[in-house]
Amino acid sequence: MASLSVKPGQRFTLPDWQNNSILISADAEQQRYNSHHIRQEGRALRNETGNQARWDEHNSRTHLKDRIACVDKWREALARCLTDIDLEIDALTKVKEAAENAIQAKNLCLDVAIECLTLRESRRDIDVVRDPVEEELLREVKVIEKTKKELQQRVADAFRQLCLLKEARQQVISDHKHKVEALELDRQCMSFNPTSGNISFKVNPTRIPDGSTALSEWEQNSRCNKERAEAEIKASVDLRGAITLSIAQTNNELDAQRIATEFALRKRMRDMEAALNELRWQEQNTLDEIAEMEEEIRQLEEDIRKRTLDLKVAHTRLETRTYRPHIELCRDQAQYGLADEVQQLEGIIRALQKKRTESQDALDALYRQLHRIRTDIGYKTNSLQLDNKCMDTRRKLVVSVEKFEPEVDAVNRTRDLPRKSQLEL
Repeated sequence: MASLSVKPGQRFTLPDWQNNSILISADAEQQRYNSHHIRQEGRALRNETGNQARWDEHNSRTHLKDRIACVDKWREALARCLTDIDLEIDALTKVKEAAENAIQAKNLCLDVAIECLTLRESRRDIDVVRDPVEEELLREVKVIEKTKKELQQRVADAFRQLCLLKEARQQVISDHKHKVEALELDRQCMSFNPTSGNISFKVNPTRIPDGSTALSEWEQNSRCNKERAEAEIKASVDLRGAITLSIAQTNNELDAQRIATEFALRKRMRDMEAALNELRWQEQNTLDEIAEMEEEIRQLEEDIRKRTLDLKVAHTRLETRTYRPHIELCRDQAQYGLADEVQQLEGIIRALQKKRTESQDALDALYRQLHRIRTDIGYKTNSLQLDNKCMDTRRKLVVSVEKFEPEVDAVNRTRDLPRKSQLEL
């Protein structure tokens, strides 16, 4: 017969069982309450952190946009400044080259003036005078040397200003390049989002990198670069104006001096031609007088010859009458007449001979004067030829030259001027 099996172990009472059920229910309710509370807190936290994250990301994106706009504004300003610097460097270079060309042109003027002085050193004797032409030529040499020195100083100033412009340009280029790189990086940061494939955790991303600068220092650096570039551009524009004015002033001064020299040279040539005409007139008159004097001497010699023959006749008559015989050898009127005739003829011959001597001396003096006139004509002809050579030499100065102003103003700070002109004496 089968027996009833009894489960071993402790037996609980019904109240224990009920209490246990109640406790389990209470614990379940408590756990659900706690879980609900945690869920509510988690939901609130998720909402709060999500909103905060979205706001922070929006705020960061806004700051990046503002920063990109600020950097791009400075980039554009520096780009314009760089363009202005490039144009100004080109304009100043052209003005510097114009000044150098002006100096080179002055070398030709100096060579011409020195050549004229050298030519005029070939004058001879009395024509070697310190005339106004020589004074103007010496003054022209001084003016040319002074203008060359002034233009050389302007060229040196332009060279120094070009160095400053290029230095400022290099700083602007460097700053502009850095801003372009910064813009590229910030725009790359703008493109990042949670779905980007190139995002990852970084080691200590909030560290402050070495060489970091404050915002005020960054802005001050950009402003200093821009202001320095603008200051150098302004200084360059002023210098270009000064160089252009110096070229114009030196050209005007040299043109005025050349005109004065040419005026003195032409006046001297007119005076020389007048002197030559006067000397030629004197030469012709002297030649005429010499011819008349030679004819007069021939007439005097002819008269002396005739009076000598007359004297011979009178002497012969007197000598012949000395052979009259005895009482016939008397001192009659014929004898007295013949004696008077002899005395008169001898006096006439002496007077004629004296006059012939005086005439010969006058003729010799005329020949000496003629030689002197012809020698002086030779001197003055040589001087006139030398001055004509000077005029031919100075025709080298009538050349087409480039105007020394730039064709187009680089940054619209000075007026446009014509390119070409003719330097005419």
